[in-house]
Amino acid sequence: MGLTRAPAYHRAVEIAPNVHAVRMLASYAFLVAEERLTLIDAGLPGSRRRLDAYLASIGRSMEELDRILCTHRHPDHIGGVRELVSASGAEVLMHPADTAALRVTFREAVASRSPGPLVAYLTRGPEDAGPIVDGQMLPELGGLQVIHTPGHTSGSVCFWAPAHRLLFTGDVLQVTRGRLAFASLVFSDDHPQAQASVARLAELDVRTIAFSHYPPWRDRTAEALRALARTAVSAEGI
Repeated sequence: MGLTRAPAYHRAVEIAPNVHAVRMLASYAFLVAEERLTLIDAGLPGSRRRLDAYLASIGRSMEELDRILCTHRHPDHIGGVRELVSASGAEVLMHPADTAALRVTFREAVASRSPGPLVAYLTRGPEDAGPIVDGQMLPELGGLQVIHTPGHTSGSVCFWAPAHRLLFTGDVLQVTRGRLAFASLVFSDDHPQAQASVARLAELDVRTIAFSHYPPWRDRTAEALRALARTAVSAEGI
């Protein structure tokens, strides 16, 4: 989760060729509009109306939606999945660690000392989502690589489109006081692990970061990622 308010672009915008940021309820989803449609994340329940409206505005329809890719299991990212699947029949993909977490029982949730299991219990998510794994290449955008970046949740993933130098991060990264920052301390299951995961992203030649709660970052992006990763390494050495 990452519900911090931030400057936003209006409702929807094309952030890269064939990639549209659509403002759903509580977060942005990213529509990959190629011959068929793919959606990265789905907002809270009730987000379908926003996606329907945007699809109509670009001459597309929900029936063209083939696949929904989930960055992680928090409700502001997967809450809208069920209604979108009902309307489109789309395939849903999510990391198995997060799919398993959604099956937590009430007893397990209340016995935990972490808010993560309780949030998972209350989330109406796609418990039967198909698996995506680290290093897997998906066909979208000329090749979309799955990068497992655990910590915010155990199954958090980023999606990397090298042909566009475009990185979809879910809530693995955020923007704080105008600076690139680690995932939320409050909403992360394992914050040190979330920080350590950024080292993998720092190895990429990223030009644009597509956040779920902030406008895209294009300011010396690769350098900013490397600098952030170094602070995680420094903190481990304290």
